[in-house]
Amino acid sequence: MSGSDARALSRSLLDLCRMRKLTIATAESCTGGLVAGALTDIPGSSDVIDRGFVTYSNDAKRAMLGVKATTLATFGAVSKETATAMAIGALERAGVDLAVSITGIAGPGGATPGKPVGLVHFAVAARDGRILHRECRFGAIGRSAVRQRSVVEALRMLTELARGPQAATKPRRDATSRVHPRLARTPRRGAVKHRRPPRT
Repeated sequence: MSGSDARALSRSLLDLCRMRKLTIATAESCTGGLVAGALTDIPGSSDVIDRGFVTYSNDAKRAMLGVKATTLATFGAVSKETATAMAIGALERAGVDLAVSITGIAGPGGATPGKPVGLVHFAVAARDGRILHRECRFGAIGRSAVRQRSVVEALRMLTELARGPQAATKPRRDATSRVHPRLARTPRRGAVKHRRPPRT
C-alpha cells in the first residue's frame, strides 16, 4: 500500500511541479534517500528533481546543509528546529523552489526520553518564504514501516506547498472585492431614491 501510494503521489507531484515550473531538492536523515528515490523512480523526473542530500550524521547536517551546531546541541537532531534548518539549508544550497527534510527515529533503537521510536519531524521550505513543519508519531510499527510512511508524508507536504497559496487566496480576494462594492452601492442607490422625491 505504502509503495503504491508513494508512486502515485510522486507522479502527481512531478506533474504539478512541471505545470508550475518548480524544482525540488530533498534533505533526508532517517529515510536515507528514499524520498529522492521515490521521485527519481518516475521516468522524466529530471526536469523537476535537482538533488538529494542524505545527511545521516550531525556532522553531515552541519557540513552539507549548514545546520548550526547550537541547534543540534540545544534541540537535538530529531526536532522541529533541526528539520526546519535542514529544509532551508537544502533550499539555499540547491537553489531550487521547494525543499523537504526528514529527521526521525525509525528504530528499533535510538529512542530517548520524550523522543520515542517512530517520532519523525518533517519540514518543507519554499523559495517564496513559506515553511511547513509537521511532527508525526508513527509508533513502534517497525523500521521499514516508519520509513515508508515518512516518504508518503513528505510527498504530501511537498504537494501541499507546490500547489501554492495563490490559487486559493486569489479567488477569495476577488470575491470579497466584488462583494463590498455591491454592498456599498445598493445603500447609496436606495438613499438617492429616497432623497429625490422630497426635493421634487
